[in-house]
This record gives sequence, structure tokens and C-alpha cells, in this order.
Amino acid sequence: MKGWLLSGIFLLLILSGCPGSSVPEERVLRFWHFWSEPSHRAALLELIAEFERRFHCRVELTELTWNEGKAKLLATFHAGTPPDVVELGSDWVAQFSSAGVLWAFPSDSISLEHFVPFAHVPCYWNDTLYAVPWVVDTRVLFINRTALQRAGLPTEPPKTWEELFQVAQALHNPPELYGCGVNGADPHRLYKKLLPLIWSLGGDVVDTTGAPTLTHPSVVTAVEFYARLSRVGIVETQRQLDDLFLRGKLGFWISGAWLAEKLRQQQPGWEYSTSLFPGWAPGQPGIAFAGGEYLAISAASSRKELALQLVRFLTAGEQAVRFCRKVPEAGFPADQRFHSDSLLLRIPYRRVFAQQLRYARMTPVHPRWLDIEAALENAVVEALYGTHSPATALQRAQASLQQILKGPSALNVLPQTPASRAFPATAGDQEP
Repeated sequence: MKGWLLSGIFLLLILSGCPGSSVPEERVLRFWHFWSEPSHRAALLELIAEFERRFHCRVELTELTWNEGKAKLLATFHAGTPPDVVELGSDWVAQFSSAGVLWAFPSDSISLEHFVPFAHVPCYWNDTLYAVPWVVDTRVLFINRTALQRAGLPTEPPKTWEELFQVAQALHNPPELYGCGVNGADPHRLYKKLLPLIWSLGGDVVDTTGAPTLTHPSVVTAVEFYARLSRVGIVETQRQLDDLFLRGKLGFWISGAWLAEKLRQQQPGWEYSTSLFPGWAPGQPGIAFAGGEYLAISAASSRKELALQLVRFLTAGEQAVRFCRKVPEAGFPADQRFHSDSLLLRIPYRRVFAQQLRYARMTPVHPRWLDIEAALENAVVEALYGTHSPATALQRAQASLQQILKGPSALNVLPQTPASRAFPATAGDQEP
């Protein structure tokens, strides 16, 4: 009996020290997020506990997965029961902000002054701020140095895409070794390999009015080159290509921090390195894809002021960098003042990612981005497998998009508000 009594007293002491156990209903926030891995969850819970103590409130967390999270978000907004605060991928923000379901942040409530410039554009719709950058990340080039040494080839990073092709061709010796990895049919991932080629050529997939430009010479050239790369490599999914590189069977591969972290943890018995993207000409920087996680507040929330405090708290560089230190896959705080944080950069590969962020871009801000993305990826797959030439595949995709973009918004399950057709092109994401 004495033991039970002591246990009960101990439990009461814990509960009495937890602000979330006794707060009134109006001090309870609902936050939906995508950090569901055990280590990710622990890092987020630590920050949330601090916020709860500081603001004497309770934050109810709901974990989403990248496979089903988008559908659940659409469903809850449609049902009129959205969370107070929601995490959105950078290429999702326009779909929600253009639908009028997100709260417009007051002009003086958030400052983006110190946030990395490429992360600004997804925040806005019709010049109104609807989301705040939290963390950002990019991709880099992974190099199998042991394979290069065995082949008697230079181990320095290629200076141009053409040089990468030539070296990959010299390495290519399937099935023992593939010159490079080429992302094939892999929704939401393939386009991240192609956009850097297009951007490095000075092109994009939409113009400043939001119209698709898939037949532009820069896009055609990029797809032609990507198809060439497939002839000196292997076409597979992101996950399978990550695994092949881990096994030392790829010469070159483009991937993210999740792969770098696996390599660091597993310590393979061969030498590798990471490098910045090559450009199309010597001395010309290559532009990488950048993803990011954004925080937004539901327009239907009755706790907007408290929700604003949570958004400010989590996106502040001091908190975001603590999260990124414990979750390498999260990348970097959107606040670029913390990109040189010594504790963050004590993991060597992160220095290359930090450098690549200087030459990175996010997808164009467009409420129908997922349609554009799918059309582009389908065209690339047709070119990879020889169903159509790159030029023909892109012409077909362009014609398809022109019809799609004349139709109703891709937000069809969300309430609609008039939206501008001027979608600025930019200069997040968790994978695989």
C-alpha cells in the first residue's frame, strides 16, 4: 500500500508540473505535422514541451505520413475541422493559400528578413503572407571515389554535366557497377532530378503568368541530356538507387541528407564524397532543387493568437537549429543566420549541403503544381523508355497541361476564392 501511495504521489507531482494537464480549453492547440520517426518525434516533443511551459498551454500533436498526409489535410479542411497549425511542404503551400483556407498573417506579425531568399516566394499568395518557412534542405552530388580510383580516373568532382557524363560512361560496367543513377518513374521525386538541369540552363517549366513552358529549348535540352545519362547508368526509383549507392554499385548519384546520414552511420568499406552540382559550363554553378517545410494557421482556427506564437517559436532560428541538430534529415533552419552553426556543421557532409543552399531553388509557386509536376514526369519517363522523343513527349505534355489549366482548380475539394493568375517563379521536403 505504501508503494502504491508513493507512486500515486509521484504521478501527481509529474502531472502538476505539466502545463498541458490543467490548461483551459481555449489554451489548447492542435498541430498536424510530418515528423513521425521516433528520433524526429522526440526532437519535436522537446520543443513543444518548452513552448507549453512558456505559454502555459497544451499542444495536441497529430502525426501525418507523406503517403497519406495530403489526403487527410484536404479531407479535414473540406470537413471544416482543420487543425490550428499545419505543416505544409513548400510545393503544397500555393494550393492551400489560394483556396482561402489559411489565415493571412498580419503584416507586422512575422519578419522574413533573415530567412533564405528562395524560401520567401512560397509564403505569399496575392502579396499576402500565408505561411512561414521552418526548415529547408537541398540535394548534392554523391561520388564513389573508390570506383574512380580503381578505374584510374580523377576523383575530383566533375566541373560540368558533360564531364559527369563522360566519367560515368568510363565507369559503366553493369551489373558490377553503374556509371550513375537515373530516377525513373517515381512520382514526386523524378522532377527534382530534372529541374536542376533546366534551371542551370536558365529555363523553367512555367512563365511569370503561370503558363507551362515544357516545349522551351532549355526543357527539351535537359530531358535529352537526362535520357543520355540513362544510357551510362541504371534507371530505378529513389529508394532503390539510394540502396545501390550504399552498396557501392553507383559511380554518381544525386540524393539528400537522408542518404548522407545512412552513409555516416553505416560506414561502408569504400570511399565516397559529396559535391556541389556541376554547371553546364566550367565555372558556372549548378542549381539544385531545394525543399522546405512551412507552418501555416487555419483560417477557421479560434486560437489564432496562440497559434501565431507557436509558429513564431518553432520557426525562430534558435529553435529551428536545435531541431536540425537532432534531426539531420531536416536540413537547415530557414533562418540563414544559423547555416554556419558550429554544432550543426560538426557533421562534415553538412558543409557541402550548406554551400549548395546558396545555389538552390524551389519549385514555381502554382496552385496546380502537382498537375505540372505529373505532366513533366510522364514526359521524362516516355523519353527514358523511348516511347517518344524528348521533344515529342514534351509537346504532348504541354498540350495536356494547357487543357488541364483551363479547368477547375486542383483544390476541387476545398472552398474557392478568386485567385490571381500571376504565379511568380522562384529563384523543403522530406524523402525518400
